[in-house]
Amino acid sequence: MPRDEVLAPPLDQTPSLPEVNRSIAVPNAGSWLRRLMAFIGPGYLVAVGYMDPGNWATALAGGSAFGYTLLTVALLSSLMAILLQALCARIGLATGRDLAQLCRDRFPRWVGIPLWFLAEIAICATDLAELIGTAIALQLLFGIPLLLGVLLTALDAFLILWLQNKGMRWLEAFIMGMIALIAGCFVVQLVMADPNWGEVLRGYLPSSSVVTNQTQLYIALGILGATVMPHNLYLHTAVIQSRDIRRDEEGKREAIRFATIDSTVALGLALLINSSILILAAAAFHANGQTEVAEIQDAHELLAPLLGTSAPYLFAIALLACGLNSTVTATLAGQVVMEGFLHIRLSPVVRRLLTRLVAIIPAVAVTALYGESGTAQMLVLSQVILSLQLPFAVIPLMLFAGDRKRLGSLSAPAWQLTLGWASAALIVVLNMKLLLDFALGD
Repeated sequence: MPRDEVLAPPLDQTPSLPEVNRSIAVPNAGSWLRRLMAFIGPGYLVAVGYMDPGNWATALAGGSAFGYTLLTVALLSSLMAILLQALCARIGLATGRDLAQLCRDRFPRWVGIPLWFLAEIAICATDLAELIGTAIALQLLFGIPLLLGVLLTALDAFLILWLQNKGMRWLEAFIMGMIALIAGCFVVQLVMADPNWGEVLRGYLPSSSVVTNQTQLYIALGILGATVMPHNLYLHTAVIQSRDIRRDEEGKREAIRFATIDSTVALGLALLINSSILILAAAAFHANGQTEVAEIQDAHELLAPLLGTSAPYLFAIALLACGLNSTVTATLAGQVVMEGFLHIRLSPVVRRLLTRLVAIIPAVAVTALYGESGTAQMLVLSQVILSLQLPFAVIPLMLFAGDRKRLGSLSAPAWQLTLGWASAALIVVLNMKLLLDFALGD
């Protein structure tokens, strides 16, 4: 039997997210700007994952404990994310397959099934952070008990179903509107906090303490996992195929260029929002001697005496918007992963309820046993789990991005491959150091 037949099952040509595949027309004529506008949207769906409630926990913990030091990690993580998401758009448009489908096509089952399982763990960890973050926002805004809020978040499946039925552009518009609301809330809070901008700029410069201090490394890996999220790599390769592009090489090349602009601008905005959370924590808490603010509820409570009565409301509104946004994209990513790896289709509602059920169990347990005091640890831990899962998504992505046999002249240029593999190596080394430190009890 030929080797290729042993390694890969027969190709299934069902597209990713078939209900929206090639549903948005891309003009073949007109101005450069008009053609670019047809591609604006998928990058913002991906950017949502870079500002979810898990990011809040890691940024609040890092900013309150270490001031502006970990801004360098936020910057490095975002630059890595911009590169990796550009590669995702490239392989999605060049092959017409998402990352999960490519793994299923290329790898034997003994590799593909573990990759699927690890991707599902990453999605459940993401869902856990969104669930707790949304429940906290409901508690802060409306006084809903945390445990009840955790259970109520399962109802967001109906929001997702409604948005998907309205079409991809409605979904993208909802996401972009929520991002604008989040950004507006943080702009006002930063004006109130009045940080030292000289120290902010120095915070973006590398510091050796990020690696030598285990607590900083743990939070840094949480920031990394909360920024370069594994499920986003699968999601981007799928949602970019909602554009009805020309299938010749020139059409694909132009589409890759426009999609890269879209994701780069969107992730640049996500970097500003993530930085704002950390800067706010550093300026409002660390500068005032509050160095152990990890719980989102504590941050909310402390903002009023430090910044004024309106700051806590803006904080909670932005958190709720982040939770709602993230729940939409996590569902889409779960659909892509399950369909791509296993060729199993579930309705969005069933898929959302299934992932919510898996995430609700630990969230309810922690909430019932420890109340509000255990939520921060669980949020940060969920993001570290994402970081540990990253290599199992990044390494396949890099293999496909440089596969000239499959992509031909559309394969990634050498500089992108070099930086991409360097990013993968950095992620692996940092994860191994963290695991070694825990094993040795340092």
